[in-house]
Amino acid sequence: MSFNSAAGGGQTSRTTYEFGRTHVIRPKGRHQATIIWLHDLGDKGSSWSQQLENLPLPNVKWICPTAPTRPVSMFGGFPCTAWFDAQDLSEDAPDDLQGLDASAAHVANLLSTEPANIKLGIGGFSMGAATALYSATCHIFGQYSNRNPYLVNLSCVIGLSGWLPCSRMLRNRMERSNETVSRAASLPILLCHGSGDDVVAYKHGENSARTLSSAGFQNLMFRSYEGLGHYTTQEEMDAVCRWLAARLGLQGS
Repeated sequence: MSFNSAAGGGQTSRTTYEFGRTHVIRPKGRHQATIIWLHDLGDKGSSWSQQLENLPLPNVKWICPTAPTRPVSMFGGFPCTAWFDAQDLSEDAPDDLQGLDASAAHVANLLSTEPANIKLGIGGFSMGAATALYSATCHIFGQYSNRNPYLVNLSCVIGLSGWLPCSRMLRNRMERSNETVSRAASLPILLCHGSGDDVVAYKHGENSARTLSSAGFQNLMFRSYEGLGHYTTQEEMDAVCRWLAARLGLQGS
């Protein structure tokens, strides 16, 4: 699937992003929630689908899209799958707003066809987690950075070993409108990060959680894992399952 993105306002330059294959894991029980799961830089949707299928969450439908293959600055322009361009993996890096908007819109489009009574969520690992958190900010503002409307109502966001893009912009844009504040306060977010992460340093995950919390995301949990590197463990995924079952009111979990 391709997605055209205009950088915004009066600009007419458009970039076409060709998204890869999307893998869908149907719920084994009654369908209560649909969660998009976003892979890491250089990965693809299929690599997460087997792990998610084996989670004890029979009421969840998982959707695992694949990012576009595009030149990535931190690899000297070498192309690989990436949700957006990155010069490094941290909240201090310059933000590729055009790429972030395109990926967030692709995810929102995948969720937009779900039934009205289904709870919707976005989660991801590393760069996928960053894209999920960017989607959370689009949700509370009701729009992307290019001012196009964000129409999906999110019920939860999960970020593993990731960071918050556009962290500098978030506080500046927190309009004190009641709707924005209440959306931020009520959106459940789970962030997990390992202290031994040598790809996305632990401090970036911790700083991102602090930024979100101070911006008004009151329903946020940050879990740290001593010695954990840039990967997931059974303990971490068990915590994700318990959190999802509690926050979404899932049955039979």
